[in-house]
Amino acid sequence: MSKRKSLTDAEGEVREITDADMQSAQSFSQLPQRLQSKLRRLRGPQKAPTKELISIRLPRDVVGRFRAGGPGWQGRMEEALRDWLKHHPH
Repeated sequence: MSKRKSLTDAEGEVREITDADMQSAQSFSQLPQRLQSKLRRLRGPQKAPTKELISIRLPRDVVGRFRAGGPGWQGRMEEALRDWLKHHPH
């Protein structure tokens, strides 16, 4: 069996899928039953929700600066907002 090229690079970016990748792909029903059940598992409702899901549009450069710091960028953005709130009371 030939070694397959990784689908992601060192930064975790997914490369373009080739015809060869598609030829070697398996359908979900062909996967082992144990793997299918793991993939089917859905996350249940939070027991004590502490955050609210919202949609917000931000400038690309702002989001890009946070993402450039790597994993945890959303938490860093949250901390920046909390810091701003401390210094800008109602």
